[in-house]
Amino acid sequence: MSDDLLSAFVEEARELLEQASRDLLALEAAPADGAALEELFRGVHTLKGSAGLVGFDAMGRALHAAEDRLSEVRRGARAVDAALVEALLEVAGQAERWVEAVAAEGVVPAGEAEAADALCARLEAAAGGPVAERPAAATAAASVAWAEALRAQAPDGAGHLIAFRYVPASDSYFAGDDPVSVVRGVPDLALLRVAPAMPFGELAAYDPFACNLVLTGASRAPLAAVRAAFRFVPDQVQLVELPAIESPAPPTSGEGRARSIRVDAGRIDALAAAADDLVVAKNAVAHLVAQAAGFAPAALARGLMAAHADLDRRVGRLHEGIGRMRLVPLAPLFRRFPPVVRQIAGGLGKQVDLVIAGDGVEVDKTIVDGLYEPLLHLLRNAADHGVEPPAARRAAGKPVPAVVRLSAAPAGDEVLIELADDGGGLDMGRVRATAAARGLAAAEALEAMSDEAAADLIFRPGFSTAAAVTELSGRGVGLDAVRSRVAALGGRVEVHSARGAGTRFVIRLPVRVRLARLMMVQTGGETFGVPLETVVEATRIAPERLTPVRAGRALVWRDRAVPLVSLAGLLDMPEPAGEPDELKVMIVRSGDQLAAVSVDAFGERIEAPLRPLAGVLARVPGLLGSSLLGDGRVLMVLDVPELIG
Repeated sequence: MSDDLLSAFVEEARELLEQASRDLLALEAAPADGAALEELFRGVHTLKGSAGLVGFDAMGRALHAAEDRLSEVRRGARAVDAALVEALLEVAGQAERWVEAVAAEGVVPAGEAEAADALCARLEAAAGGPVAERPAAATAAASVAWAEALRAQAPDGAGHLIAFRYVPASDSYFAGDDPVSVVRGVPDLALLRVAPAMPFGELAAYDPFACNLVLTGASRAPLAAVRAAFRFVPDQVQLVELPAIESPAPPTSGEGRARSIRVDAGRIDALAAAADDLVVAKNAVAHLVAQAAGFAPAALARGLMAAHADLDRRVGRLHEGIGRMRLVPLAPLFRRFPPVVRQIAGGLGKQVDLVIAGDGVEVDKTIVDGLYEPLLHLLRNAADHGVEPPAARRAAGKPVPAVVRLSAAPAGDEVLIELADDGGGLDMGRVRATAAARGLAAAEALEAMSDEAAADLIFRPGFSTAAAVTELSGRGVGLDAVRSRVAALGGRVEVHSARGAGTRFVIRLPVRVRLARLMMVQTGGETFGVPLETVVEATRIAPERLTPVRAGRALVWRDRAVPLVSLAGLLDMPEPAGEPDELKVMIVRSGDQLAAVSVDAFGERIEAPLRPLAGVLARVPGLLGSSLLGDGRVLMVLDVPELIG
C-alpha cells in the first residue's frame, strides 16, 4: 500500500474523529440535536469507508457496528442515552489510537480483531441486542436473466465472472454514500452499466438530492473480493456468480483517483530552513558591505548598500511568507481535549465542563504539535488537583459541574494560552511545607517568599503534593515537564492562584518561528545577543550617578530608581578591571520591574533566525537559543530577565 494513501487516510481520519467527538458531546448535552446526529452519522460512515479503502478491517467492523446503532437512532428505533454515548466514545477513542498507530508505524496494525470484537460487544450491550449482519448473498445464475445478459456484453465473457446489480437507496447521498465511488472499489471490473432506476420524467420535477440509479456490472475477481467492495451497502446489492466456461482472462488493473493535493509538512520545514540559511547569508553580505565601506569608492559603497537593502527586503518578505504557510489554527488541537477531560473527570468521580475559546488563533505548526502533552498534563492536573468533588463544591456553595476554561488570544507576536479552573486554588501553606520537605528552599526563605514566588515552586522537578500514587498523581512526573516542554517551544509558563477561587496557568508562546530582532553586546571578551523586545533603552551612565544600595548599586533613570547588575556577574564571567569613565547600560524589563544591566560594549542590531538549543544546553537557564553571524560565528542569545530572576 502506498505511503501517500496511508498519509491521506491518517489526515482525514484525524479530522473526522475530532468532529465525531464534538458531535458526541453535543448529542450527550442535547439528545434531540438532529444536526449533530446527522453530522456524526456521516463522519462515521465516511471513516468506515476510508478504513475499508486501506484494508483496516478491524476498524471498519467497529465503525460499522457504530453506524448501525446510529442508524437505529435516525430511524427513531431507539433514543440517545448515556450508555450509547459511552459506547460510541469508546469506539472513537480506540479509532484514534488505531489511527495514531498507523501514523507512527506507516502500516495498518495487524491482530486487532479482539479489540474490534470488544467494541462491537460494547455497542451490542448498549443497544440491548446483537448488531445485525446483512451479507450480500450470491444468487443462482439460472434465476437471474440480467446476469447472463451482462456475460454476453463483457469482453471474454466466457470466463469466471461475478455479476452485481447495485440499487442505491434514494437517500444514499444524505447517508454519505457515493454509489460511483463504491463501484470503483470493485476489483478487476470487467463491465459497468449505469442507468436510471425509474424514468427521470420532466426536468422541472427532477430531484437532485434523491439517488435514482441502478449500477450493474461484472468483475473477474473472486466472490469474496467483490462482496467486500459492497460490504457497507450489502442490503442494496445482488451478486450472481457466473462459472467459467474456459480459463479466466488475466486480471486488469484499475487506477485510483486523486482525492486531494497536499503539501507535506517536511517540505515546508525544509523550505523554512533554506530561508533561514538565506537570512544568514544576507547577514554575511551586510558584514562585507560594512568592511567595504571604509576603502571602496563612494559610488561603489552606495551601490553595495542599496543592493543589500533590497536583498534585505526581499529575504524578509520570503521569510514572512514561509512563516505564514506554517500557521495552523489551534482548533484541531483544542478539540481533542473535551472527551479526554470527560473521561478523566468520570474516573475521578467528578463533573467537569471544558469550555474552549479562541481556538481560531493560528500558530506555527511546530508549536501546535508540541503543545498536546503540556496541555494534557495541565488538564489532568486541573481535574485531579484543581476542581473539587461534587459534594465539596455543593458544601462551598459552588455550582456543579466545575468549569475548566481553555482559551487562546493573540498578543502581538505572541499567543497567550490560558487554562483556568474554578476549583479551590493552591494551598500555599501546603506548597511551602512540601517545598521544605523536598529541600527546595530553606524554611526561612520560604516564609519570606511572596505567594506568587512560592506558587512558582510547583514547577520544580520532583515537586508533588499528591498523598497517594494514582493513575494521574504521585508518580514523580510533575509540572516541571510542562515548563521544560513549553521552554523547548520558545515559550514560558506561569501560574496564578486565589484560594477558593481557582488556579490559572498562562503559557506565552511565539506565534511563529520568526526572525529575532537582536542587539549584540559584549562582556568578558564574548559577544551575546539580547532580544530587542526585552530592552527598554540602551544608554551610557557616568559612574558618579550611581547610588550605593545595601550590597549593590542603583541609578535614577527617568525619575525612577533602578537596581544595577552586570552581565558579567550574571554569567559568572570575570568583571573588567577598574572603574570605566562611563557605564554602558541596558534598561531591561523583568516581569513588572525594571533593571539596569551593564555591559562592556554595544554592538550592531540584526535580524536573525533563532534556533532552539538541544541536549545539555537546552537545560541551561538564561539561554533562549542560538543564531549564526555573518562571519560564521555562533551567537548565543540570552534571556536576561531569567538571568536576573
